[in-house]
Amino acid sequence: MAENNQNIQTQIDDINRKLDLVLEHVNQQRLKREMIDDLVADTSIITKDAWDSTVKELDNQGIELDIDDIKQLIFKFLKNIKNFTEVIAMFESINDLMKDASPIVNEVGVDMIHKLHEFEEKGYFEFLKEAGNITDKLITHISPEDLRKIADNIPYIADTLKKLSNTDMLKTMNNAADVYQQMDGEKVEEYSLWKTMRTMNSKEMKKTMGFLMTFIKKLNQENQQQKSTNQ
Repeated sequence: MAENNQNIQTQIDDINRKLDLVLEHVNQQRLKREMIDDLVADTSIITKDAWDSTVKELDNQGIELDIDDIKQLIFKFLKNIKNFTEVIAMFESINDLMKDASPIVNEVGVDMIHKLHEFEEKGYFEFLKEAGNITDKLITHISPEDLRKIADNIPYIADTLKKLSNTDMLKTMNNAADVYQQMDGEKVEEYSLWKTMRTMNSKEMKKTMGFLMTFIKKLNQENQQQKSTNQ
């Protein structure tokens, strides 16, 4: 009998313990509900105050809001959430790209600075500066009429430059320039008439005179032929 009473008491204690847990849970739910009710009430007050302040400020600014327009804007925003998400994803991709490209951009910048320094040491910038001075002087001393004449004679100028680019011609001109630089006007030997005649009788001078005469003769023939063509 005592054992049965003990089992009954144990069951009653267990039921009481479970009831205490249920009551504690119900009390916690009540407290949460009261907190939520308070939060909703406070939020309602804040929202109402914010709305009243916004309406008052818009009224002071002379701005009228159409509720239907606001609804349409919200609907459009909701419909285009996917587009906004894609735009944000695109900006994130651009940001990642910039982060990845930053070392490359920095390296390119450093290389460019080194290359500019190299150009400066080689005198490129000084060359460009002097080229600008040459251009300025050309513009100052060459009139538009001169430029038109040069333009009209471009074919002849190009043909002349093409002939001057011949290797033998360039070597001859270079040798002539070298000889001219080596000559000292004060140390040039004086030639008497008799010495001149005797020098002209040498094989070298005869060949030189023959070259000059042939050159003049062919030049005269070319000029005559050019005049006939122009007529």
